[in-house]
Amino acid sequence: MEAVLTTLGIVIFVIGLLFSIAWHELGHLSTAKLFGIKVTQYMVGFGKTLWSTKRGDTEYGIKAIPMGGYIRMVGMIPPGDDGKLKQRSSSPWRAMIEDARQASFEDLEPGDEKRLFYTRRPWKRVIVMAAGPVMNLILAIGLFSVVLMGFGQFGPTTVVGVVSECAVPAAEAGQDCPDDAPPTPAAEVGLRPGDRIVSMDGRPIESWTDLQQAIRGLSGPTEMQVVRGGETLTLTPSLISNQVVELDEYGNPVEGSYVEAGFLGIVPTYDYVRLSPAAAAETMAGYVGMTFDALIELPSRIPGLWGAAFQGEERDLESPVGIVGASRIGGEILAQEIPVLDRALIMVNLLAAFNLSLFLFNMIPLLPMDGGHIAGALWESVRRWTARLFRRPDPGPFDVAKLMPVAYVVAIVFIAFSLLVLVADIVNPIRLVQ
Repeated sequence: MEAVLTTLGIVIFVIGLLFSIAWHELGHLSTAKLFGIKVTQYMVGFGKTLWSTKRGDTEYGIKAIPMGGYIRMVGMIPPGDDGKLKQRSSSPWRAMIEDARQASFEDLEPGDEKRLFYTRRPWKRVIVMAAGPVMNLILAIGLFSVVLMGFGQFGPTTVVGVVSECAVPAAEAGQDCPDDAPPTPAAEVGLRPGDRIVSMDGRPIESWTDLQQAIRGLSGPTEMQVVRGGETLTLTPSLISNQVVELDEYGNPVEGSYVEAGFLGIVPTYDYVRLSPAAAAETMAGYVGMTFDALIELPSRIPGLWGAAFQGEERDLESPVGIVGASRIGGEILAQEIPVLDRALIMVNLLAAFNLSLFLFNMIPLLPMDGGHIAGALWESVRRWTARLFRRPDPGPFDVAKLMPVAYVVAIVFIAFSLLVLVADIVNPIRLVQ
């Protein structure tokens, strides 16, 4: 049964990934057609075409390798300065530029001269290229919103789960109380499991984060209100300074790092807590920050990936994963012996995180990513605005073909990295259950 559920989870997650890719390309397609640009292909996947149908000018289809997708717009790259698409050159770099320029016009037919991508104003091209990543962002926000506001975020609550008996440094937590250890302020004041803390030092408490920050910033006698059995009680614990686990900028514990701060001596209960729109927006902003940080750290993860793929080293749980690895994780989630709702919410969160990553990755201002075309259009707009300001001749469209050598280098690096991740996902995958 576990194998069946794992396989089903993989299939469901792959379908979700394919939908995310199709949704991304739909953003490009719809805005391109809105601005009258000719689109000859809308494809999900790469490689051999498994199915396709043609509607108007556009062929819609699914390809064999579900590793991405694309739309094909006519005239993505402008002609050369002489108006030609191809020039003879012995330089491999120049030939690369001219080949890309010629390929951009392969589907050009009589009457298409006014339907070329490069002839559209820069702001329209920015919209077309940004529409794909923005669609992923919209999907991520929608999925996260459903989970956070509809079902809640699983985490610590303001309800007391355990009252610690004695105050010991965080590094020694979990051990028996030493004979000379003082009782915790929570134990001294008679705080009980099940008590819900609603205010601390006159400050309303709505979340565990609020409570944690309040406690860490206080010391000495502090008035607090708790709800016990439907009745509101006022307690006055005398908070002490103690060694506690350090928190990062997102409120997550930093393993092995400690700081001195105010201490009460409680462990919260964990449950799903529905967030308000403002709290959900703040949480999603944190997700964006963490995903951005993860992208910045990608180069530093390469040695660890190489070791995990080829040297038998342990795979870091924060290691990058590809579509294969993410699908495997989706399969493991569905096979877990946890409530069905928990499994479904984890799957939705994982898919939302994938879409958020797609958004940020595609906005990198380098070709062949969408952000590279956006940067080119913005630069063209700056050049033309500057020319008008100083009454100079219009410099014309920015020739992105000149950046094709850089695009090929970036593409080769990305393909190599993707292959490394693929090998690591196959031979040494990240597993939820060790």
